[in-house]
Amino acid sequence: MAKKHYISNSGESVRMFENNFLNSLTKVHYAVPLIFWIPVIIFFLWRAYAQGEIGGAATALYFGYGLAFWTLAEYVLHRWVFHYEPPGKLGKRIHFIFHGVHHDYPRDRMRLVMPLSASIPMAAIIYLLFSFFFSTFYLAGFFAGFLFGYLIYDECHYAIHHANFKSGFLKKIKDHHMLHHYSDPDKGFGVSSYFWDRIFGTMIPKKGKANNSTTREHHEA
Repeated sequence: MAKKHYISNSGESVRMFENNFLNSLTKVHYAVPLIFWIPVIIFFLWRAYAQGEIGGAATALYFGYGLAFWTLAEYVLHRWVFHYEPPGKLGKRIHFIFHGVHHDYPRDRMRLVMPLSASIPMAAIIYLLFSFFFSTFYLAGFFAGFLFGYLIYDECHYAIHHANFKSGFLKKIKDHHMLHHYSDPDKGFGVSSYFWDRIFGTMIPKKGKANNSTTREHHEA
């Protein structure tokens, strides 16, 4: 059997803070990002195309740039930010809040997409950073694509943990992510794709028996 890398496979949502308000900020239904961010994406597309008048082709092009850039950002954030564990007791606590809880309780339904309490400040910081490289209206098109990529990642992550894909690309990325959780958490950082894992050499080798054991372990408990 593969080494057990989780505490529980229960779908229940574990408590992270004694304070009810703080604890509520760490949980979110998978539909909330869609409800909140889709209007934001539409606003940025309108800002680029209608308000900025940069044209449909340029809007689509920069939207595509933003979507492509998200795939790299997803890998970088997951590998070097979410999996970074600062030293000391406080560092371990911070790591647990940001990402460790997901690895300890990988099927916690309320912690599979990013809560707005985290995604809104992070989006604001990233937008500010991007503003140093793009003019206002081209940034709007780029950021719309970036946010769309984030939404794909978030909803894909929920589906990977709770949907049973039989074949196709979604089955492949589900297997890829399950190996990250149940076989080797130090590799396999791509969630909505494994393109950058191939580029950076962090693909997890699939070995028949080992892969079967991680799959069994995922469905147990």
